[in-house]
Amino acid sequence: MTLPPFSFASAGEILFGRGRAAEAAGRISAFGHRVLLVHGADPARAGWLREALPHVICIACRGEPDLPALESALAKARAAEPEVVVALGGGAVIDLAKALAALIPAPGEILEYLEVVGQGQPLTVPPLPMVALPTTAGTGAEVTRNAVIGVPEARRKVSLRDPAMLPRLALVDPALTDGCPWGVTLASGLDALTQVIEPYLCTRANPMTDALCRAAIPLALPALMRLDEAEDPAARDAMAYVSLSGGLALANAGLGAVHGLAGVIGGETGAPHGAICGALLVPVLSALSGAAEAGSQLQARLDEVAGWLARPLGVSPDAAFPALATWAQGAGLAGLGGLGVAAEARGRIAHQAQASSSMRASPVTFDSDALTVILEAAHSAG
Repeated sequence: MTLPPFSFASAGEILFGRGRAAEAAGRISAFGHRVLLVHGADPARAGWLREALPHVICIACRGEPDLPALESALAKARAAEPEVVVALGGGAVIDLAKALAALIPAPGEILEYLEVVGQGQPLTVPPLPMVALPTTAGTGAEVTRNAVIGVPEARRKVSLRDPAMLPRLALVDPALTDGCPWGVTLASGLDALTQVIEPYLCTRANPMTDALCRAAIPLALPALMRLDEAEDPAARDAMAYVSLSGGLALANAGLGAVHGLAGVIGGETGAPHGAICGALLVPVLSALSGAAEAGSQLQARLDEVAGWLARPLGVSPDAAFPALATWAQGAGLAGLGGLGVAAEARGRIAHQAQASSSMRASPVTFDSDALTVILEAAHSAG
């Protein structure tokens, strides 16, 4: 067997397991005593960590971060002169914290470093140490090298990206996701599922990302289906692992058309990223199936994915993709129409998505017309 050359990068250290959040304060203090803690909209949920640290300045992330929010947070963060940045929250919180850790010591303006709408320059000064504690199982942002930032004036979501932005420590304690509301669990969980499927199908897959995806894809849907019925710690553990695996896989292989479209739609509508990915997943898988050549590696991998999804759904593999869409709709997932995507915006979204960095690893190059068909199919989730 001939193995292709590849590289693999991740957070400096990963701690995974139920109960490991008890180690957080000690591990954070090893990086510095002045802590910038970025948390979600409810500060009470961060109280346990804030009280365990001696010198803490807090910044609340009240939604998916955009450029004005980043500018405001950066001014406050620089004035506090932190030694370490900590994120306790979902993907949006972690993205804001990664951006702050990178920009606090960086010279120049934010737009010098943002992709697409800015100059996309590399960082010239190392970021502050950054520690990520995810409280949702979805984005895998705790092990990726970019932060997604909305730019309202451009109606786009773009990345601040640099290899140095990988967190120094990713502490993944599934107990921090216990009791997460079902709507958030469903949307983030479908994002996590997407992020182990797309790297498995993409053109830059490698043996290490393949191993992660093959182990994680079969875990995701059964765990989500159990959580639809009742709170289940074992299912939370499984989803936290799937999310972590997806972050590792996408950072080292790539994504595809789901995320290529989702970034544009998020900037257009402000709808939650995970819900957008959930609505797009089956239409993109169906489009890939229609384009795959018989006997190709893509077709073989699509068949594997269909088999993994079919088992928990109780259907044959050839019915797996539509069955997933039907289950997700029944579980409460909205289609793109319900997420604010107007029919007249589809052509513009399709055109802009072609330039997305996520599209570069897609196993099929979709033209604007094909992407418009995908958007039409995703209008309703089922």
